[in-house]
Amino acid sequence: MALPSTEDIVDDLSFFDDWEDKYKYIIDLGKSLPAFDDEWRTSERLVKGCQSSVWIQPDSEQDATKGEVLTFAVDSDAIIVRGLLGLVLAALDHKTPQEILDFDVAAYFEELDLERHLSPTRGNGLRSIVGRIKGIAQAAA
Repeated sequence: MALPSTEDIVDDLSFFDDWEDKYKYIIDLGKSLPAFDDEWRTSERLVKGCQSSVWIQPDSEQDATKGEVLTFAVDSDAIIVRGLLGLVLAALDHKTPQEILDFDVAAYFEELDLERHLSPTRGNGLRSIVGRIKGIAQAAA
């Protein structure tokens, strides 16, 4: 199942009045992520700075209109973090390295009112995930 666009996520979350329902939506996003290959659960793919274990496996493919785009397989041992990974991938997956670098993740999270509802350690972990993906994009640019 393809993830919704960032615009669709913002719209969908705006329908919910309380954060309990928003968390359920985010968790459902995580459930829609593709399976992560067990052989990718290595220390090289582990994101440092996350409270939970998070792994990122980057790849690239050719897009007919954009050229080379980066793709990411991701996983976490925490269900809410898998959902947060879904939010991140909706913004940064299947994008060119420059599109990833140019995307304003802070503004996206602010529009979702996300970080105010995460623990400080969860927020730091989320920034570490985005930092890793942007670092991969920087290396590929």
